[in-house]
Amino acid sequence: MAAVIRKATEADAQVLLPLVQEYWHFEDISGFDLGRCGTQLQRFLSNAQLGAGWIASDDGVEVGYLLAVYVFSLEHLGITAEIDEFFVLLPYRSRGIGGKLLEVAEVEFQRVGCTNVSLQLSRRNSAARTFYHRYKYAERYGYELLDKMLRG
Repeated sequence: MAAVIRKATEADAQVLLPLVQEYWHFEDISGFDLGRCGTQLQRFLSNAQLGAGWIASDDGVEVGYLLAVYVFSLEHLGITAEIDEFFVLLPYRSRGIGGKLLEVAEVEFQRVGCTNVSLQLSRRNSAARTFYHRYKYAERYGYELLDKMLRG
């Protein structure tokens, strides 16, 4: 059976949390807190102005997700989408699930009027880099991401 991609709703926060936890572990992101992440995920999924999310299921099992936030950018002359989290469980990779998630998300980005889509990528994740290149994503030469945490 082919994977099914559907838009996530606020009710899906609890379904997504185990996948989020797995993604954070995979990317070595510290600080996963079930309660805090659940609260913020529900907040995000209940407000379409913040962005959108999708869930991939295979035979009724949730195997991946994509979350994207919407940001105004003067440089890009409008609303842009930033893929904040995108993950497919390891046993389900190379089956086209990630590509389907990305394609469905890009259609929605265009529908809501986004002028650009961007994402952050770990320098050590060469498999993801190859995947994104296949979908015409490219490095923005001369730029790198800087960040600062404002709250703990």
